[in-house]
Amino acid sequence: MILKGKCRSCNSVISFQYFLVEAICAFSFLFVFLLFGLTTTTLLFFILIISFIIIFFVDLKHFIIPNQITYSLMAIGFIKSFDPNLNQSIFPDYIHSLIGGVFGYSIIWLLIYLYKRIKNKDGMGLGDAKLLSALGFWFGWISIPFILIFSSLTALGFSLPSLIRKSKNLSTEIPFGPHLVIGCILYLLLIDFIFLFLV
Repeated sequence: MILKGKCRSCNSVISFQYFLVEAICAFSFLFVFLLFGLTTTTLLFFILIISFIIIFFVDLKHFIIPNQITYSLMAIGFIKSFDPNLNQSIFPDYIHSLIGGVFGYSIIWLLIYLYKRIKNKDGMGLGDAKLLSALGFWFGWISIPFILIFSSLTALGFSLPSLIRKSKNLSTEIPFGPHLVIGCILYLLLIDFIFLFLV
């Protein structure tokens, strides 16, 4: 902001994407810190925020979800489930975490398999399966249906204008990772309402 979006030495324009990413990260960190204070929950969400930002922009640009991120999230998601002091309304115990991880991967894998059998081509990538598995490890099996519903709705909302204009069709490849990220964020924002509805 001080440099007005330009390099100090050569005056070249700096892409707005860098400012956007840093602003999202800063405000997300502040929001989480104000909610949970200096706690383990805050640290875990900091890790998740950084991972989400990387996944969102890398998949959006390159149609790739890095294995290093998803595997790390799986491991952290499962390990943290053994901590009994974490907020159980957000983070599940290790049994629900393990079921969530397996369920998250299996449901995307099944969709890929069925689409391949019917259409004889790939419909989604295993990167999406690994990401949903990681989210299952973090938030348990109960989060998976809601994350899928929210992510599917955002993907539809994003694609609908292009389908109406016919600039894209139903076979056009879109990165689903960013929508899974948005779906998870919506789940976390609405988690109190969701559990109130379920109870």
